[in-house]
Amino acid sequence: MKTMIEIEEWGLIDFNEAWEKQRTLAAAVLKCDKPSTLVLCEHPTVITIGRNGTDANVIETADKLAERKINVIPINRGGDVTLHNPGQLVGYPIFRLTDFREDLHWFLREIEECIIATIGQFGVLGGRVDGSTGVWVEHQRKVCAIGIHCSRWVTSHGFALNVNNDIREFEMIIPCGITDKEVTSIQIESHDVVNFQKVKEICAGEFNRRFN
Repeated sequence: MKTMIEIEEWGLIDFNEAWEKQRTLAAAVLKCDKPSTLVLCEHPTVITIGRNGTDANVIETADKLAERKINVIPINRGGDVTLHNPGQLVGYPIFRLTDFREDLHWFLREIEECIIATIGQFGVLGGRVDGSTGVWVEHQRKVCAIGIHCSRWVTSHGFALNVNNDIREFEMIIPCGITDKEVTSIQIESHDVVNFQKVKEICAGEFNRRFN
């Protein structure tokens, strides 16, 4: 069977650099010069605001953010405000949906299924909350945020899965604009030390299983 997707690992990479690389990769995927590609990486601490977001959901002061050298970047994905930091697995599925199904709702559910299966390997039971894209634990604690951009059926941006990152940094924002729920990680929920590389390998395997 022909391989439909490839996996690329970009390591710890500045968000803006990764965004530029995403645009280059998306152009190549659109022209069929590259197959659909899942990028896995981490980012130094950064706050991003999606198309549906507002900087009112960034509650840390500009002075404090500048002091900590944390940028706030408006971007073209769906969703509201989120934060990336080391120990969070960021996945950018640069996929040509015409090779699979031209259906964004289906694609988002497939990403959620990959994440639910991944965290399940660490004893964490993930699920969905109606009307809120992402993966949740006990419908109250968000372990994975998802926000994508799609142009001519080529997707970019993607998911942010909290593995063993510093969850306290989310206190600088109102994550996804939701005030009555919490943010969590695989490590917090499993009550154990979690190996980031192992999570990455399992996640890549789940995407290969569902899309190849």
